[in-house]
Amino acid sequence: MQSVRFNSARNEVAKVSYTARRLVELGYGSTRTLGLSVEDVPPRAGDLVLCRVTEIGQHRFLGQVHGKRNRLFVGDLIVVAYGARYAPDQFESEVPGDLGRCDLVAGGGIAGRVVSAHSRMKTPTRVEPVGLVTGEQGEVINLAHLARPVVPVLAPRPRTIAVLGTSMNAGKTTVAAALIRGLSLAGRRVGAAKVTGTGAPGDPTLMADAGASRVIDFTDLGFPTTYQLPMPQVVRVLRSAITDLTSHQADAIVLEVADGLLQRETAALLRTPEFRASVDGIVFASGDSISAVAGVRQLREEGLPVVALSGVLTASPLATAEAVTGVDIPVYQAAAMADPAVAVQLLTGTVAGVVGEGSRLPEDAGQPAACGGLPQERGLPAAYSGPLTAETVA
Repeated sequence: MQSVRFNSARNEVAKVSYTARRLVELGYGSTRTLGLSVEDVPPRAGDLVLCRVTEIGQHRFLGQVHGKRNRLFVGDLIVVAYGARYAPDQFESEVPGDLGRCDLVAGGGIAGRVVSAHSRMKTPTRVEPVGLVTGEQGEVINLAHLARPVVPVLAPRPRTIAVLGTSMNAGKTTVAAALIRGLSLAGRRVGAAKVTGTGAPGDPTLMADAGASRVIDFTDLGFPTTYQLPMPQVVRVLRSAITDLTSHQADAIVLEVADGLLQRETAALLRTPEFRASVDGIVFASGDSISAVAGVRQLREEGLPVVALSGVLTASPLATAEAVTGVDIPVYQAAAMADPAVAVQLLTGTVAGVVGEGSRLPEDAGQPAACGGLPQERGLPAAYSGPLTAETVA
């Protein structure tokens, strides 16, 4: 468990969240002194705050470095960061204007006040700020002060794939991990980054587990979340992530962009010259067929290089067959992209088997076989490493 001690909190031990992990890495609370400020000043996004858990709600665990999840109990002291959150399947929140009671709006360690919530959400876990975290000179510590230094590099940018999606939980991180796995098995030194979203350990940990030689996200670069960030700062995250991965000798880069195409920061980022100049191909993840067709069409209309479709929809042969009829790019299950040959083709833009525009399902597509499932010889796309066409999924 990552933890720190505070001189001004009766030497009590506080659990350190994923977003605040750099405190431990930089020696705060051990070789460097930590204090608290209780001045009644409005907190800023990124300010670190020591909180006491007062009520357990939606988030029962605190995400920590390397994917560790620490069970929360009433009375726990935790170090988190103030931040706004945009999560259609969970909470929307904003940074409060005071140090009053607030909510743990993300398990990775984000404190805020809930503005809206998905109907499936429980009430948020409630926390009471004890004080803003301060350094040796009494200054409030903001994540921006803890950002990893990015070393400029003269080497050319490696070929880069971005994974975008229709929404939360469309399968973006699974797709990114599969690409990382395939490229790593092909002998590539893969750098991976999550460039937008809400600070949490799960996605970076999965990327590392899949074989990425280095993983970086926006929290490493000084931001707890990217919701409500001015676009120049979002672009700076993108540039810094690519520069960092290039400086660590990556020869292939996989980026994940959070949320969906209509989310404000995502939509604006995709239209920037910097994004267009930084990405060689896009794999689009979708949860259903109509969103897949609409999303691919939107990316094409924006002039962006979408090269393949994947995501949660490929768990359903019928949904996949529907999508195949409406797109002119290959459709892959995530597992197929862990095949080195497929991953390299997607990286280099040499994908074969593009589904022709206007293709249609054969007349027997989707008809149940005698065994009650899809025809035996074509009903197991999980074992198939090529693109899913009307023929391979029907």
